[in-house]
Amino acid sequence: MRELLERHDEYPMRDYLTVTDQDARDFTFLPWWPTTTKGRINGGERDDDIDYPILGMHMLETHGAGIGPSQVADAWLRNLPYLRVFTAERATYMNLLNGVDPEQAGEVRNPYREWIGALIRADIFGWTNPGRDFEAARAAYRDATLSHRANGVYGEMWAAALVAAAFNAADVFEVIERANAVLPPHSRLAEAVAHVRALHDSGISFEEALEQFDAAYGHYEWVHTIPNAAVIMAGLLWSGGDFSVAVGNTIMGGRDTDSNAATVGSIMGILLGADALPAHWVEPLQDRTRSAVFGFAEMRISELADRTLALVR
Repeated sequence: MRELLERHDEYPMRDYLTVTDQDARDFTFLPWWPTTTKGRINGGERDDDIDYPILGMHMLETHGAGIGPSQVADAWLRNLPYLRVFTAERATYMNLLNGVDPEQAGEVRNPYREWIGALIRADIFGWTNPGRDFEAARAAYRDATLSHRANGVYGEMWAAALVAAAFNAADVFEVIERANAVLPPHSRLAEAVAHVRALHDSGISFEEALEQFDAAYGHYEWVHTIPNAAVIMAGLLWSGGDFSVAVGNTIMGGRDTDSNAATVGSIMGILLGADALPAHWVEPLQDRTRSAVFGFAEMRISELADRTLALVR
């Protein structure tokens, strides 16, 4: 990624990626690069990080705030295509189709139960519990336990608390301090986020921090919750309160780049407010997004925001 950015004099990353036809021959890109790179974006592209907030909104509209694994399972089976869920979610989906009870579906033949899938579902529970960190974490727990266990569950609780805290926190440092309070103190996730905070407080650069936690957490799968939470922490801590720095650094941190940047963008957008979002990120989306959720294939972002706000009220 750095090689591509430097080719276009765009390192460090502060905008969408530039990709030319020559780049497409020189690098290996995922199939959707023609609709997600600079100058080619025409509305938001479908992604599971977009599917889950939309599904979560619909789930809360349908079942109310008192959801549990049974209601989450019902929402998945009715509204999500099987081939648009992955890792822990796909294992759980298969278990549900085979008649496993939702309370146990996350435990059966599911080696992915501590991966990042639950964390990326967290935002809606933070958005609908503004300033209520522990309520957001409780709602996220009830969602996460369908498919995840241990640090997989803690990751969604933590991310929901980050989002909720951003509504009335002074800065990213307060957001992080409050969200870290929802974690079991002796969990591996709590240890990891404390480690990244200590790296920041030591005064090292963002690039040096990446090397440090690559050494500490490189043995985990690239989609495990713990190394991705470390990247999210770094993106926030080294942001200087700047949206583009936060999102760009998070993506340059690697691993599950779309998921991590979505979480960081959500938090920074709340902290700064919509009017402060840089136009070069927002305007290409044209207030439109796509999803794989049945009934929500093409949506206005503003309509989704209004419906989410109605759930708060």
